[in-house]
Amino acid sequence: MLTLGIVNTYDKIKVLDAHYRAIARAAPICHAFGFSLALFDFPFKMTPDELVEYVADKTTIGESGKYLKLLHDEHHLFVFDLPKKGFQSQLGSVVVTTSKPEKKLSITADAFADEILHNRSFLVLVGLGHKGLPKDLFSLARYHLDITSKGVSLETCTAIGCIPAYLMGIVHSKGTGK
Repeated sequence: MLTLGIVNTYDKIKVLDAHYRAIARAAPICHAFGFSLALFDFPFKMTPDELVEYVADKTTIGESGKYLKLLHDEHHLFVFDLPKKGFQSQLGSVVVTTSKPEKKLSITADAFADEILHNRSFLVLVGLGHKGLPKDLFSLARYHLDITSKGVSLETCTAIGCIPAYLMGIVHSKGTGK
């Protein structure tokens, strides 16, 4: 299983446009490329059913929540607090996305695609907010992935679209031998 995990680093109490817009943008990407969607540390005090309705009411992005609802209906939408000691094992090995990977934990997109082709499960974390991912999460990761391989920092929603699309493009090209 592949899961895109979005970690909120914006406001932890107040719901901002950035929260539900990022969710609405991530849902069609996850659906299109076969990823589940996990939300960490979002300020929503509601059930997943209520969250789906809330996002659908707030934006037309992702066909007004159509893809978020599909993920939820297929049990591919998860909402969690940020874990203190480690992420849920059912989500797979943790991969942090960063423009500055630690050398010994760095993995290329090509090598990561090979891991995916071997049916390994991964939780790919992206930070939502100008601070990026909290640095304490880096020590919980099996791999650090710079999707650009050039140290280029990407805006959150750009990364949300780029990472699954690029990885799965490699996976499909390798899987078909093209």
